[in-house]
Amino acid sequence: MTAPADTHPVQEPAPGMLAPLSHPVFRGIWVASLFSNLGWLIQGVGAAWIMTQLTTKADLVAMVQTAQMGPTLLLALAAGAIADMYDRRKVALAAISFNLVGAITLAALSFAGLVTPGVLLLGVALIGAGGALMGPAWQDSVREQVPAPLLPAAITLNSISFNIARSFGPALGGVIVAAAGGAAAFAINAIFYTPMLLALGRWKRTPEPARLPPEGLGRAIVSGVRYVFHSPPMRVVLLRTLMLAVSGAAVSSLMPLIARDVLKGGAETFGLLLGAFGLGAVTGALNIARLHRRLAPETLVRISTLVVAAGTAVIGFSTLLPLTLVALFITGAGWMLSVNELNIVIQTSAPRWVAGRALATFQAAIAGGIAMGAWMWGTIAQAYDVPTALRLSALALALLPIAGLWLRLGGRGQGSDEAQPLPDPEVALKLTPRSGPIRIELEYAVAPERAREFYGLLLRLGAIRSRTGGYGWAVARDVAQPERWIESYSCPTWLDYLRQRTRLTEAERELTAQVRSFQASDRPVKVHRWLERPFGSVRWKDDTPDVDPLGPAPL
Repeated sequence: MTAPADTHPVQEPAPGMLAPLSHPVFRGIWVASLFSNLGWLIQGVGAAWIMTQLTTKADLVAMVQTAQMGPTLLLALAAGAIADMYDRRKVALAAISFNLVGAITLAALSFAGLVTPGVLLLGVALIGAGGALMGPAWQDSVREQVPAPLLPAAITLNSISFNIARSFGPALGGVIVAAAGGAAAFAINAIFYTPMLLALGRWKRTPEPARLPPEGLGRAIVSGVRYVFHSPPMRVVLLRTLMLAVSGAAVSSLMPLIARDVLKGGAETFGLLLGAFGLGAVTGALNIARLHRRLAPETLVRISTLVVAAGTAVIGFSTLLPLTLVALFITGAGWMLSVNELNIVIQTSAPRWVAGRALATFQAAIAGGIAMGAWMWGTIAQAYDVPTALRLSALALALLPIAGLWLRLGGRGQGSDEAQPLPDPEVALKLTPRSGPIRIELEYAVAPERAREFYGLLLRLGAIRSRTGGYGWAVARDVAQPERWIESYSCPTWLDYLRQRTRLTEAERELTAQVRSFQASDRPVKVHRWLERPFGSVRWKDDTPDVDPLGPAPL
């Protein structure tokens, strides 16, 4: 009886981890991403080391990390909205082309000897902007490259791709910078963007026909923000991500100074340090599938954060290269496990219509946290010294698991399956897509003894209305007839209301059914849809006078 249960988990990890590579599109883009990640990391080594040659200020050296990650913070929401609105393949192609031009320009300026600290930061920031645009489109497109059951494994493989590159790219970058200078690192980065252009060009993506026209960019950004704001599980993940990124940014942002000032090494030492961190991250990624089966997300993130704290503390006290390399290996493994777990929770929990924007908010949280943390730890290192900044970072990381007592992570993939769209309601007016605002009222009849339970569910339903596109949600109870309840909310236009009806997940549809189950059996739920501007926003039927029956408005 127990044998099948014992053998089944043993057989899951290998196919679960490698199965996405059996899909040609994912495999081609994954291999290409390995090259682009390798080039980006080689460029990072070149930029960071060139900055140490241009200035002795620790805060400017740390600002290289801020320049790399800052654009993601600033552009993430717009990039996520674009990924949800347009063809993700074309968006990724445009972004990688922009990065290619930026890398070529930075290489040319470096070969010409025209790079200053300001020019270097600007060039790195522009390439970071291209990466910010590409990130949501590329990562969200994984859903179209593999079946849904393989999505967590595909997400992990993408993380492994980056960390394989991190294991070898920095060391290779250190050798290249030492032998040929930073300009060569920028040129190689440009060359390594080419495989991604070819892989995306070969992908014959077939877009799913949209049932409704896309939102405008501004409205799409607002919709994404409102979804996250009204989704407590998403807010928890983003807050935990931000705190982790700020607290743990010291190691990556101060690593050039660890190599130069603490260990008294050169570019080769810097490359070895980055390689040790990346090798640890790959090791952590290879164990994710096994840890997923044994640990809940909250437990996994707490343990891995403590691992990062321990590794950072050792780095803060070490002056020996072998000890620092071991500590960086441990830190890289813990960092990979923490960030990847948070990423999986986001990507498997967000419904399809807002997946790009949800992913973008995650990227903004981690990039913004690293950018702010790099500035903060760089400032502390400038005021005191690098070991002090690292020790304070370790202390902050060690305290983070306490946040889990109040900001507890939910499960993986909860409530992300989209339900079938509701049918369009029957109307008598010739509404246009821009007709509105539309006010929706639902009248319930609920036995008074069930009022408290009903009200609790209704509050949860109100959050669903708000995050799927409703505004001004409210609930009222009749003081003369206590069994009578009115739920109401608005949508800006008729088209927005139709969109709102397509966005429910299966879990949200089930909650809606629970609310309706409180309805008295002999009285159906009454639904009223009101056009708040009945004149000027509709097309009248042929037999209706196209005039205001109340006459012209008084002057």
